[in-house]
Amino acid sequence: MDANEALVPVSPAPSGLLVPALFAAAGERASRRLVEFFTAEIRNPNTRAAYARAVSRFDGWCQARGFALEQLTPVHVAAYVEQLGREVSKPTVKQHLAALRMLGDYLVTGQVLPFNPAAAVRGPKYVIKTGKTPVLSAEETRALFAAIETGTIAGLRDRALIGVMAYSFARVGAVLGMDVGDFYQQGRRHWLRLHEKGGKEHAVPAHHLADEYLAAYIAAAGIGGDTRGALFRSLDRRRKLTGRRLGAREALAMVKRRARAAGLGEEVCNHSFRATGITNFLENGGAVEKAQAIAAHESPKTTKLYDRSGDQLTLDEIERIRY
Repeated sequence: MDANEALVPVSPAPSGLLVPALFAAAGERASRRLVEFFTAEIRNPNTRAAYARAVSRFDGWCQARGFALEQLTPVHVAAYVEQLGREVSKPTVKQHLAALRMLGDYLVTGQVLPFNPAAAVRGPKYVIKTGKTPVLSAEETRALFAAIETGTIAGLRDRALIGVMAYSFARVGAVLGMDVGDFYQQGRRHWLRLHEKGGKEHAVPAHHLADEYLAAYIAAAGIGGDTRGALFRSLDRRRKLTGRRLGAREALAMVKRRARAAGLGEEVCNHSFRATGITNFLENGGAVEKAQAIAAHESPKTTKLYDRSGDQLTLDEIERIRY
């Protein structure tokens, strides 16, 4: 269902905001509480967009069956979740149910509903022990860096960007959000200040190679004095550096282009370097707790999802089969 279906204007709502008809029909308090949920409670734009899609889809399901907000019970939500499970993946079902639970709690505390109809509904079991993000070996990572030409500003920028991701385990969004001043000296070494989800800042020491790659790029770009300007910038049609911050899609296209040039195939993506760095760190004796701290993960379980150090062991064992 399109996110704009079954939406109606709410008045008075900020900037003519549209909300699902299920909530508009429940009255001004329900509409206002929904607006507050998405504008004040959900701060991350990606989470906000995902939860908006989840609520919109549930709204369409309720509208098709004539259900009103105040009539909803756990039975209704369970029926919706069961149907949803036949249409989308288990992770998507869990995300949609999480959105409905969180919104339901918000409606209860706002005295819109007497109880949360999604609270007791169980989602599908889905356990991930190993991530699916493509990981590069140490040899492949070296080949990727070696294949990047360093005689152009584009090459220096791309090597520095990939280097920061690979040596700091950072998300691409955190790296692209860096300003020039976020690569700074403290004592005898440089540090990286990364802007994580939820407005959090996370500082890690710069690996000596990431330090080298960044220093070469900044010097060639002549942006060292622009401490508040974007660190990684886009290129214009003449392959000249602009003042505009590089976008995630542009970075992804660059990574795939560089991976193809190094003979690494089509599956390598921005997130590969987070998984590659963590795997390499653990293979070389690093502790999971330290990898968790570097990656700024809330839980070691999340860090372990990126640990692919067992893949080589599996391959080695498979190669024992000889005919």
